[in-house]
Amino acid sequence: MIGWAVAADVAPPMFHRNWGACGRETAWNSLKRMSQLSYCGRQARRYDRDRFLCASMAPAEEREALFALLAFNSEIARIREIVHEPLLGHMRLAWWRDSLGGVFEGRPERHDILEALSNTVQKYSLSRQPFERLIEARAFDLDDVAPATMEALESYAEGTASTLQQLHLEVLGARRPDAVEAARHLGIAWAVTGLIRAVPFHAAGHRCYLPADLCRDAGLELEGLYAEQARPALRHVLAALAKTARSHLGSARKNRRVIPKRAVPAMLPGVLADHYLKRLERAGFDPFSARTDRLGPTGLVRLFWKGSIRRSY
Repeated sequence: MIGWAVAADVAPPMFHRNWGACGRETAWNSLKRMSQLSYCGRQARRYDRDRFLCASMAPAEEREALFALLAFNSEIARIREIVHEPLLGHMRLAWWRDSLGGVFEGRPERHDILEALSNTVQKYSLSRQPFERLIEARAFDLDDVAPATMEALESYAEGTASTLQQLHLEVLGARRPDAVEAARHLGIAWAVTGLIRAVPFHAAGHRCYLPADLCRDAGLELEGLYAEQARPALRHVLAALAKTARSHLGSARKNRRVIPKRAVPAMLPGVLADHYLKRLERAGFDPFSARTDRLGPTGLVRLFWKGSIRRSY
């Protein structure tokens, strides 16, 4: 998830789909390109490092569009971390919503992200509805109220991560209904996994995204969660969330054959979700002890293998 992600001053080299075949792309040349990133690319790398790495495996002509989408998403996702009053947050969301008019008319305001977003919208004929859905879903962040049920959490995940996944697929030319459905499931899996990993961050700010009904059934008291004193009950809740994430990941993979190879980078967060879920399971679903803040060498190798060589997720 955005907002709690650790900023990366130095990211690993950008991968290229031909590395596994010929090895001609040197790490040095790749690092040089990383230092020449656009503003949106730098924002994506800083605030959404995992999905930035996935987007970096897309064909070169599509990367900038993916970076623009990631940068836009990071801006609206970080609003809750920037403002101290919900009203100010709603005002910022309203500004972004109003700015969409110029974006889709090809006359954006002078703003690095809006200009890049307008270019992306015009080039790939993207519709306005998904962007409005992203903004609307982010209003939930400002309420500081836990979702009532697992279904409510899945709805939030669908409005945020799934919508972004579907936009990435559109840019990469995958618009079939079954591909969109695969992206919906993968987005939910990614978001739920991210929220599990973000429990320490949210608890430190006395916030909770865990379904209230699951917490109640497990005997998880929020004060205990915030004080890191409710680990047995918390593990029970997070195990249930992980099961849900894995179920959606499995549903996304059932339709993997309908995803064109050039569009696989849009689905690579599934590889990372699987990696993080395994690390959480090994830690007994204790997010305070699991080292899930960074991808690590093993995860990077797996991402490279899946994205550049096998072209699957």
